[in-house]
Amino acid sequence: MTSPAKQRVYLVDGARTPFLKARSGPGPFTPVDLAVQCGRPLLARQTFERAALDLVILGCVNVIADEMNPARVAALRLGLPDSTVAFSVQINCGSGMQSIDTAYRYIRDGSHQMILAGGTEALSHAPLTLRSSAVEWFGRMNAAKGPMDQAKAMAGIRPEFFKPVVGLERGLTDPITTLSMGQTAEILAYRFNIDRKTADTYAMQSHHRLAAAQSEGRLKDEVMPAFDRDGTVYDHDDGVRPDSDMEGLAKPKPVFEPPYGKVTAGNSSQITDGASWCILASQQAVDLHGLEPLAEITDSEWAGLDPSIMGLGPVLAATPIAQRHGLGVDDIDLWELNEAFAAQVLSCLAAWNDDDFCREVLGYDKAFGRIDRDRLNVDGGAISLGHPVGTSGNRIVLHLANAMKHRGAKRGIATECIGGGLGGAMLLEAV
Repeated sequence: MTSPAKQRVYLVDGARTPFLKARSGPGPFTPVDLAVQCGRPLLARQTFERAALDLVILGCVNVIADEMNPARVAALRLGLPDSTVAFSVQINCGSGMQSIDTAYRYIRDGSHQMILAGGTEALSHAPLTLRSSAVEWFGRMNAAKGPMDQAKAMAGIRPEFFKPVVGLERGLTDPITTLSMGQTAEILAYRFNIDRKTADTYAMQSHHRLAAAQSEGRLKDEVMPAFDRDGTVYDHDDGVRPDSDMEGLAKPKPVFEPPYGKVTAGNSSQITDGASWCILASQQAVDLHGLEPLAEITDSEWAGLDPSIMGLGPVLAATPIAQRHGLGVDDIDLWELNEAFAAQVLSCLAAWNDDDFCREVLGYDKAFGRIDRDRLNVDGGAISLGHPVGTSGNRIVLHLANAMKHRGAKRGIATECIGGGLGGAMLLEAV
């Protein structure tokens, strides 16, 4: 038996909200609010009716109680028919890319023609959680029968029961290794000799590149303004520091491994809220609706590795794609590598340019090669933009497509590390 022919899959359009830095208290938008804010203008500029979308997939990690299955809630608020199937996906930092990958495979295999795939996250809305001991105490109080039992249970109260733990803090700690994500970046910095000055220099460059992209209008078709209930307009990524310099970046103390660590608040990704959508379509849908694709998605890969070095996920996910297609380092015109930490990004670059690592881990005879920094995160990344966990994988794919079109690039890879010891990557080619 012969397997059916694979269909070509195109990224035809996409949009995102500005990424808004989490400050004090919950931000103005919930995860679904964010998805709706950029989804409405995206769908409004299409030539097809909303009913033409076969499916909605949305990545989200910190789902709030009022928005169970945010994909379905967002789809209905966006005006899609009641009959439209919508489901949410979660693979930590890879959730937004997982939505695209799932859509890509459905269309490639011929079961769907056009899918709305996105990611959303409101980290400022991360819940406060009670300690296990407090939960047990509340349980005893609830089960107490009569005044005597209630008095006995009350005697067990402790002040710390009323001091909640930020859910985000627990979510950013790996339960297997008990290491925080920042500690895993410190392990890589030690392994690949990434010093503090080099990490800070990379962080400064991220801010400068995003500021340049904003001022030169390169994000105008990608970033949709968001409007809160009070009429306030949010029209740009507000964590960027255009005046970032080495003197300022040298001031923050190491967060995870003081006093000698290399990872600081200044050279790490920011905690932010934001959403992003991509529309994927088959050749049939492109022809039927007269669509103009941004890029073609031609391959994807997921990888697993030791959670303590999760930051090398991009290396283990992107390399098999390059090997399958016979691509060398110079054959890839642009890279979007999510900037979880400057030390983590720099460690990936060092690994690809290390003869021993590439021979022992990747199966090459020598190093894959040095990735030109002028081809990497050309308009900044999560250090200057922020890293809304469920969104970032979607954003880097969308921005890669836009950057390729703007620069006339032929081929690009979007890739990211994923908490828990995973990595994801996608190959895009010009149409």
